Amino acid sequence: MRSLYQLLDFVLWFYSLLLIIYVVMGLLINFGVVNAYNRVVSGIYEFLVRITEPVLRPIRRILPNFGPVDLSPLVVFLLIWFARMLMAEYWPVSIGARTTND
Repeated sequence: MRSLYQLLDFVLWFYSLLLIIYVVMGLLINFGVVNAYNRVVSGIYEFLVRITEPVLRPIRRILPNFGPVDLSPLVVFLLIWFARMLMAEYWPVSIGARTTND
């Protein structure tokens, strides 16, 4: 059971890392620091968009429009953080550990 907890925790951590990379790369592309027409850059950014958009799109529909500022990655990041904290607090630690009185 502990391995399932560690797998879920790693997947949530890795997705939050991908989300941070998506936000930073989007900022670098928008400010012209990184060339968006480069094949490697566009390939990486396209991958990040395909991974993050299914989660970000429903949150964008709920949040009010703030103009050019997109707060949906922040909301998803906070939800992932909250889910990881809940898992750490309520996941059964001692499943299978029984005390025996011989």
